[in-house]
Amino acid sequence: MVASREVQIYRNGVDKLSAQEREKILTPYLPPIQPQITKPPKSQPIRLFLKTQLHILAFVIMHAMFSLYIRFRQAYHVVLDRIFAVLYYHHRAPELIRQDIRGLSRIPQHLSVILELQDEEQGLARLEKLLDDVAELSAWCAGVGIPMLSVYEKTGALRDHLQRTHRTVSSKLYAYFGRRVPSLQIRAPHAPSFLNGDESRSVPSSTGHLSILLLSAEDGRSTIVDLTKTLTEMSQRNKISTSDISLDLIDAEISESIMTEPDLLILFGPFIQLQGYPPWQIRLTEIYHSEDNCGVGYQVFLRALHNFAKAQMKFGR
Repeated sequence: MVASREVQIYRNGVDKLSAQEREKILTPYLPPIQPQITKPPKSQPIRLFLKTQLHILAFVIMHAMFSLYIRFRQAYHVVLDRIFAVLYYHHRAPELIRQDIRGLSRIPQHLSVILELQDEEQGLARLEKLLDDVAELSAWCAGVGIPMLSVYEKTGALRDHLQRTHRTVSSKLYAYFGRRVPSLQIRAPHAPSFLNGDESRSVPSSTGHLSILLLSAEDGRSTIVDLTKTLTEMSQRNKISTSDISLDLIDAEISESIMTEPDLLILFGPFIQLQGYPPWQIRLTEIYHSEDNCGVGYQVFLRALHNFAKAQMKFGR
């Protein structure tokens, strides 16, 4: 509480007091002065420099070890591929291809692969390389006895050249099989199929039959979206009840419009990238990928078949 003496002084006039007198009057009413907290001294520059250099050294060591691991792994796979290339090579002979898979307990009835246009090539050379890969895979599948091959290429370059693809694959099959070349059918979703060079639906010949399906990114998630919109419109117009819409119905519609579920999917790229591959069809598909592999190779194809034969399929209850 302010004393009456100080009140009387302020009423008579504060201006008459000196600064020291005003400070003396206010001092008892001011909060106590807190002691100043001394900050710890900053670390020495040499210590900070050594700490930074230690962190950089640890990062360089970790990066060098990981780089060495990648280099050794790539070298190991290169040597392994060379060994397989010497031990197992088809020489464009179907008999040798069948001999390489003679001990397998099973082979896929529907094989699917993911290919892509090579950025290193320019112009038509990119398409020629892609067509040659498809032709080689077709010949290997025909030699093994796989009746169905689906080829996924994201941009749809193969779908735009159905006739050219058919001619390239037919020439490659003739180089492998000679006069006993199997019948060939190439088709794409929502497009006419080509059988032995003509738009037809003839019965396969007795020398065997190979069906090739060309897929692109348009056949992936967009197909599921379109089917969902169609079923929604039909349900709103009372053409179909909601109780009739089931997984079996969706699976049947997608299998009829696009393709059935493949048994084995081979990735020929260096990384595991599906690139928009139709997701509904690979729920139970065995996927094979070879590390550090770049490009289509017979050794990767053969290892994928051996891996598929040893795989255990557990579908649950």
